Amino acid sequence: MGEHLGEQLGEQKMAKNKLTALGVKAAPDGKLFDGAGITLLKKGGGGSWVYRYSHSNKRREMGLGSYPQLSLSDARKARDKWAAVLSQGLDPIEERQAQQDAKEAERNRDDPTFEEMAYIVFEAKKAGWRGDGSRGRWLSPLEQHVFAKMGQKRMSEIQKADIHHVMKPIWKTMPPTAKKAIDRIGTVFKQARLMGIPCDPFSVDAARHMLGVVIHRHTHIAATPWQDIPDLYNRLSSHSGSTLCLRWIILTLVRSTGSRGAKFEEIDGNIWTVPADRMKGTEAGVTSFRVPIPAQAVEIARICGETSGDFLFPSNRGGKGISDNAIHQVLKKHGEEGRPHGFRTSFRTWAQDTDQPWDVAETILAHSIGNKVERSYARSDLLDRRRIVMDKWAAFVTGEASNVVKLRG
Repeated sequence: MGEHLGEQLGEQKMAKNKLTALGVKAAPDGKLFDGAGITLLKKGGGGSWVYRYSHSNKRREMGLGSYPQLSLSDARKARDKWAAVLSQGLDPIEERQAQQDAKEAERNRDDPTFEEMAYIVFEAKKAGWRGDGSRGRWLSPLEQHVFAKMGQKRMSEIQKADIHHVMKPIWKTMPPTAKKAIDRIGTVFKQARLMGIPCDPFSVDAARHMLGVVIHRHTHIAATPWQDIPDLYNRLSSHSGSTLCLRWIILTLVRSTGSRGAKFEEIDGNIWTVPADRMKGTEAGVTSFRVPIPAQAVEIARICGETSGDFLFPSNRGGKGISDNAIHQVLKKHGEEGRPHGFRTSFRTWAQDTDQPWDVAETILAHSIGNKVERSYARSDLLDRRRIVMDKWAAFVTGEASNVVKLRG
């Protein structure tokens, strides 16, 4: 209380003899009072201007700016501005904060940071992706390699050099990831430009050019040669959930995600309908898929049915299908380098080498055939024709076929 009273008396005294620009410059360090609430806290040739006032019976101090960047004259003008706000019954500090918040909100809307814009684009596009984009992890390359270095930059501030700097560390060491990342950056810039955000999508192309050409040879998923599938199938002889699931994948040729989540309610006799949410494709383009399961797969379903539950291959944790890691561990145990997805390649090569109908083999793998117009007319899922080929495949896999030449090359 005594300190405030002393300062008030000092202010009153100085009010009779207000500061001058030269006087401020020549004054020693300390508190300099100009009256009407203005105080300069001077130290070492610099200082800070403070506006002192009372609001709701509370004494408050509001920083106006630094000296000498803010002159005495400008400090008085700033004081007058906020004194006018105070005269309206408003608290100058709270009012200034509200104005700053509004300005920041407007800036975020008109010129968001790259990270903000990336999430805006993700939210706008995810409805067309499987699992709202979570399955493909669209944001992952940006979260891992871009946001930390460029995420807080405003879209209008980002230049080709910034993008080049972000991408350079992974451009040659992680080509597939780098390509995904720069493609995502390009998508963000193009969408931002369409929304009227000040940015230049050409910066992404320029950065790509600066990074140079990278020759990356794609490594295919390891696939078991089709001639070796019967031996592998025979070795997968236990009745564990993960082993039975691998046999199921080999026989049905449905991708791992679709097979691991298989439920008894999806099977009607010898037809298994895989729901759309476990099929590969865009949200708008994917549909459920009927699979004519061969007798050997029906037997697997019967064995699985001896245990209770909704899933053919339940997880130990319950409530969902077996994990991808669980079936990979079985392959590792057997020393098999081929991956579950590679069984589809094994089948496709077998189909080529044994002259199975091309369109049937492609349909078995749930691949699209023909262009959009052709597919709009050819709507059959070739169920009966697929059953013939899948029965042949199952007979070969289980060693029941004797009329298939086992080619090796």
